[in-house]
Amino acid sequence: MELWIFLLLMIFFGLTIIALVYFFLKRQEDQELVKLQLELRKGRQEFFLPSRLEAYQRAILLMERIHPNSLVMRAHQGNVSALAQQSILLKTIRDEFDHNVAQQLFISETGWKMMRDSKEESIRLINLAAAQMGENASSLDLSAKIMEMLAQLDAMPSEVAVAFLKQEFQALF
Repeated sequence: MELWIFLLLMIFFGLTIIALVYFFLKRQEDQELVKLQLELRKGRQEFFLPSRLEAYQRAILLMERIHPNSLVMRAHQGNVSALAQQSILLKTIRDEFDHNVAQQLFISETGWKMMRDSKEESIRLINLAAAQMGENASSLDLSAKIMEMLAQLDAMPSEVAVAFLKQEFQALF
């Protein structure tokens, strides 16, 4: 009988030791895995940080360039009709946006949506202003109408997008 008790105790202690070793090794392995994941994350951040910085710079520059105020000043063509000026402005917006479409890889989904919405709102504003022009309206008339409509707005979506992108960029650090 004592032999059975002795064997049961040995089996119990043996299983206890095996369980302790298993849990100790498992914990150590989990800690090493966490450490490796942190190192990998740090390496990725160091690798992608310059690209993300550039993406935010380009995104903010895009928002500034397609803001109707700066767009009208930069893309104004003298001696053309309002319809021709409208086409020039819309093409400029689309070209600018298409040139920067790859930046969405490094910007949040919310930030990219705000940028898209800003582009669409700029296009809408230009189209609304152009719709109010007569057949003989000049590019100067269209530009004046766009500026007048801008003055009536509290904030353009591009301004809101720039503020959001700046805030998101600051959160990187």
